[in-house]
Amino acid sequence: MLRMETIHTALKKIHDLSEAYFDYSCRCYRHLHAHPELSFCEFETSAFVCSELDKMGIEYRSGFGTTGVLGLISGKKSPLDKTVALRADMDALPLSEGTNLPWKSLRDGVMHACGHDAHTASLLGAARILKDMEDSFSGRVLLVFQPGEEKSPGGARLMLEDGVFEDWKPDMIIGQHVSPDYPTGTLAFREGRVMASADEIHIKIRGKGGHGALPHLLNDTVLAASQSIVALQQLRSRLCHPLTPMVLSFGSLIAEGATNVIPSEVRLSGSLRTMDELWREQAKEHIRRIVTATCDACGCCAEIDIPEGYPCVDNHPQVTQAARRFAEEYLGKESVRDMEVRMTSEDFGFFTQCYPATFYRLGIRGKENAQAGGLHTTSFRIDEEALKTGSGALAYLAWRFLEGVS
Repeated sequence: MLRMETIHTALKKIHDLSEAYFDYSCRCYRHLHAHPELSFCEFETSAFVCSELDKMGIEYRSGFGTTGVLGLISGKKSPLDKTVALRADMDALPLSEGTNLPWKSLRDGVMHACGHDAHTASLLGAARILKDMEDSFSGRVLLVFQPGEEKSPGGARLMLEDGVFEDWKPDMIIGQHVSPDYPTGTLAFREGRVMASADEIHIKIRGKGGHGALPHLLNDTVLAASQSIVALQQLRSRLCHPLTPMVLSFGSLIAEGATNVIPSEVRLSGSLRTMDELWREQAKEHIRRIVTATCDACGCCAEIDIPEGYPCVDNHPQVTQAARRFAEEYLGKESVRDMEVRMTSEDFGFFTQCYPATFYRLGIRGKENAQAGGLHTTSFRIDEEALKTGSGALAYLAWRFLEGVS
């Protein structure tokens, strides 16, 4: 069992180092924010991460999932019998930045609007802290810099398929995500299933197009598409268990006809989200059946593509309970909140399927960004003070798990 004196010494050390390396974390964040890269195109970002790890003297391997990087810090105390992985994603979104920050995106149509730049900067800051403290812990810390969180099939899945943990298997993996719903200096945790699965739905409906004034001579693909969308709502209202969370939304309907022209093809795109993996697979079959039958009734045919998306994010109860307790040690109970369950998705779910894991929220709402937009908006920005908490919390959680859950 850890002595309280040892814990207090580590607490003070990590607080001091997170303060000392705050400027470093900010410089990393600003560089990354100004140079965003889309999913699986994070070549400059990956090179930047590798360069920083080189400067710290941290061993690493690269190329996982195209641009992913795995760093390794080994504690100098014995034995090396535990391994904790810390994960940060690196990709940006296809948005044109609407802020006037001095470090705003230098790339038209690409922006860090989901905080992945802050995640990467926080993990680099945590790496510096843990490298400085390697004499004080046993075991290993794996630094997972992941590509492609925003784009299927997901960088987490590809890194796992590439054997990112083949040589060093983590006993647990920790991820954090920024949230403007919580004030700077806070963290939020919840056990169990906290984020939904997500599967994209792409449908092409084909028929004989023609003049809108002669409907008896054609197949109305627009009507078939419209009725398919309406018919699919019975998934939620009649086929899904009433207590199972589920969302089915279609955000794209493309019918390139005219006021008096019915096109021969209509394309639909949507998203299926649920908190139940069994129902997720059943729902996909219902979608195929309902769309096929509806289109057939309109004299049309349907091509349905539902590529494998992201699984639910499941926070391991014991790991999450311990992480919350350690966060309360680091920040104080008043700064640790209950995380809300959301129907948004995260490819961190792939990690939670394979290893005990916890995924928590990092509060980033401060005075300087109080009026900024939310995640995935062109006005999104973080309060840079949150980088102290982001770096320090990752470092303390890793240190605490390695030195003993007591």
